[in-house]
Amino acid sequence: MKNIYEECPTFENAHWLLRFVEKSDSEDLLKVYGDKNALPFFNSDNCDGDNFYYHTKELIDKAIDFWLYSYREKWFVRWAIIDKATGKAIGTIESFKRLSEDDFNESGVLRLDVGSSYERAGVLEEIMSLIVSHIFEMFDCRQVVTKIPVYAVERAEAAKAFGFEKTNSLLVAKDGVAFNGYWIFKKK
Repeated sequence: MKNIYEECPTFENAHWLLRFVEKSDSEDLLKVYGDKNALPFFNSDNCDGDNFYYHTKELIDKAIDFWLYSYREKWFVRWAIIDKATGKAIGTIESFKRLSEDDFNESGVLRLDVGSSYERAGVLEEIMSLIVSHIFEMFDCRQVVTKIPVYAVERAEAAKAFGFEKTNSLLVAKDGVAFNGYWIFKKK
């Protein structure tokens, strides 16, 4: 596989297309990131206070500009999740390799954000199946971690079905704040 920061791959199946996020996704993603019912499922740990609530066109445009800048700086990759039945973006996936002093050192991080109507086990598992196994190669990592809050029962069901296991390890941010609620998928 080519360097992820030189050429971002796409992934797809019969229902979903994952492709690099574009400025033209703004209107669709405004519906996702302006969805107060989806907000509690977004992982904003270690994101300098950003909670990913973008309820205006200006805010989502600014977020997308930052995601594009972050890709150019090789900080992370953000894919749009396209529902092939509608042609609309219903969320995003962010991934990167985490270098740290905690149990998540050299882990691939998976942040999966979808609109609340897509927060269903079957949908989440199908979307995860498109990308999780590729994270190991794309980011040269030994495991993939994702945050699943205790109330995210559909997300936990999807993660278990895929092979993620809950861990008690804490993700320690650059400012020393520790976060819980992480699940791990190890390379087989």
